[in-house]
Amino acid sequence: MNSLVAALKGFIVIAFLALAAGCASDFQEKENLAVAAGFKAITPTKPDQAALLSTLPTDKVTQVTYNGKIYYVLPDVKNNQAFVGGPKQYQSYQQLRLARQISNENLEAAEMNQAAAMNWGTWGGWGGLGGPGWY
Repeated sequence: MNSLVAALKGFIVIAFLALAAGCASDFQEKENLAVAAGFKAITPTKPDQAALLSTLPTDKVTQVTYNGKIYYVLPDVKNNQAFVGGPKQYQSYQQLRLARQISNENLEAAEMNQAAAMNWGTWGGWGGLGGPGWY
């Protein structure tokens, strides 16, 4: 039992360190997911591309039709570029976002379980409810 508690504590410490290291900005996380999904970083070379880029919301991937083709664009106004992918890359991006969300939810559940386990001793276990146990 003690080894299980020690292992769980170790897991929580590692999870907190990973969370702290991964606490990049929301945009940085989206950028990382986009690149992992196959989006390419491009710099607008034509005036119409630059104009289009300036009209897009900076905090989300937006569907854009350009020259008759569908693209998904995550603008990076600060660096005057955009992360651009097609439908396949966007589908991969959505899957990565879902996997990341599930991972975060699992981490939160583990943290809550750890907190509950840590508080169990303050109640005195089963015997903490009015004596050495329920008789």
